[in-house]
Amino acid sequence: MTQPDDVDEPMFVLGVDLDGVVADFYAGLRPIAAEWLGVAANDLTPSPSYALDEWKLASVGTYDDLHRFAVTQRSLFRQLQPMPGAAAALRRLSQRGIRIRIITHRLYIKHFHQESVSQTVEWLDYHGIPYWDLCFMKDKAAVGAQLYVEDSPSNIAALRADGHPTIVFSNSTNLDLAEPRATSWLDVERLVLAARAAGRDGRCD
Repeated sequence: MTQPDDVDEPMFVLGVDLDGVVADFYAGLRPIAAEWLGVAANDLTPSPSYALDEWKLASVGTYDDLHRFAVTQRSLFRQLQPMPGAAAALRRLSQRGIRIRIITHRLYIKHFHQESVSQTVEWLDYHGIPYWDLCFMKDKAAVGAQLYVEDSPSNIAALRADGHPTIVFSNSTNLDLAEPRATSWLDVERLVLAARAAGRDGRCD
């Protein structure tokens, strides 16, 4: 993808988490988890805690077992729906000269990385989501960005502890974290543009 010719402002790199921020991960995993557990999807809360304790996965194995089944047997990463407004907001930000850097830790389970990567790339292309860089990383701060958008409480804490400005993309797992916070992609778009206008220092006031 190339930068628009009419953009004169310096490049601003936005580090964007994928699952739970751009892709509606819990909504996509929930029916697969119900199948895995042998229960109705309505029996599983749509707003679980980060460890999914409410879904009682330990009754049939581990989360890793479910994750492997969901990706390899049910093409989870290909089937997820985008978060409302995410694709359009990212297209608008890209047109404004924001460098979209997707950063995801989807390769944390061994032996099916090719499937995870291929599903991810196909999904991004299918939904027309622009990005300059696609990074499969646990340590998201190591990638580098002026500003991050993230939903994982542990990742947000780590990024902020290292001095990296981070927008909390709000969900049931992170409601106790401090602002800046976005409850929609319109909020994200506004905060990102405000941060760039403030001088590329990541402030989101």
